[in-house]
Amino acid sequence: MNSAETLADQAYRHVRTAIASGELAAGERVTERGMADRLAISPTPVREALRRLEIDGLIERIGPRTVLVAAIRGAAIDDLAEVEVGLRGLVARFATRHATAEQLDALDALLDRADDLLILLKERRRQDQPADRHLAELLDTMQEFNDTVSACAHNPVLVRMLEQSRVFSRTHRRELLLSRVAEDETFGLDRYTSHRALVRALRARDEVAAEHLALSDAQGGLSALREGR
Repeated sequence: MNSAETLADQAYRHVRTAIASGELAAGERVTERGMADRLAISPTPVREALRRLEIDGLIERIGPRTVLVAAIRGAAIDDLAEVEVGLRGLVARFATRHATAEQLDALDALLDRADDLLILLKERRRQDQPADRHLAELLDTMQEFNDTVSACAHNPVLVRMLEQSRVFSRTHRRELLLSRVAEDETFGLDRYTSHRALVRALRARDEVAAEHLALSDAQGGLSALREGR
């Protein structure tokens, strides 16, 4: 858990991800005590998380300590996805204003590493050899790239809002990515090529271009993952 994240934040993200993934189905009953036991925390942060989810429209309260997963789950998740996408665009805007030369060089270095890993990955597959390690390293590298872009914004409040707005948790997102790549080894490569353009936009301090690239990448990534759930 992020050091700035509270137990209520953690509970909120956990339940929201379970709803987004279908692990918690529409109409399923959730109790504060049951969720607290599941997360190994006290009921108080769970209570706060459920209040937030009720405001989001993801759950409906049927008792003082009991809720149901809302039947309008799909529309509510669409709203959450729109928030996450919008925040990613805003992060890119802030990054164009505040990224340091060292951070921009680090982004290019990460993409150089990703390029090398992608070449190795394709070669391993061409030779019909195991490529799981290279794929894992590539996903790690791209996550580090995204985290570095967020750091370039130099806005901890905005970054925290982005973390809390994720439709899928980092762990679940990785699971979905691995599943989709197993089905289609070219999955996501069309968006990967836009990362160089994003770094160029950040270097040029072009807020409009950076935001457009970030929005397009985030929207495409979320749409593809949700279609493959």
